[in-house]
Amino acid sequence: MSMRGLGTRTVLYQQSVAASLGLYNNDFLSVDILHEKGPVTAGELSKLTGLTTGSVTALIDRLERNGFVRRQHDPLDRRKVIIVPLYENKEDVSNTYLLLHTAMVKLASSYTDEELELITNFLGKASSVLEEQIHHLNSK
Repeated sequence: MSMRGLGTRTVLYQQSVAASLGLYNNDFLSVDILHEKGPVTAGELSKLTGLTTGSVTALIDRLERNGFVRRQHDPLDRRKVIIVPLYENKEDVSNTYLLLHTAMVKLASSYTDEELELITNFLGKASSVLEEQIHHLNSK
């Protein structure tokens, strides 16, 4: 139940961040996916988000208009377009996360290095389990 509660609060926090930046939640989730995965094609973003290719095109248009991504031609195949995140250049995003970052650093400092290694290991494995479950649910 603790993991489920953390997941719920994470989703609610993410929605609050998106709203504070004037974005739809799915748009900001896509920004976070791009931040984590790095530059991807629109087709790959469609698979990662579960959105149709048409919806992803509209999403990319909105994100590009708001300065969160830029389109770049694939140097190996000019027919493909790579979506490049510009997350780090967005001062409003950094400022929004600053209080959370400070609070999380304070929380982390209350644990030993060994405990932090265990927590980090667990979170990595939990993320993998969630990815598997997302894939399972989307493949039905």
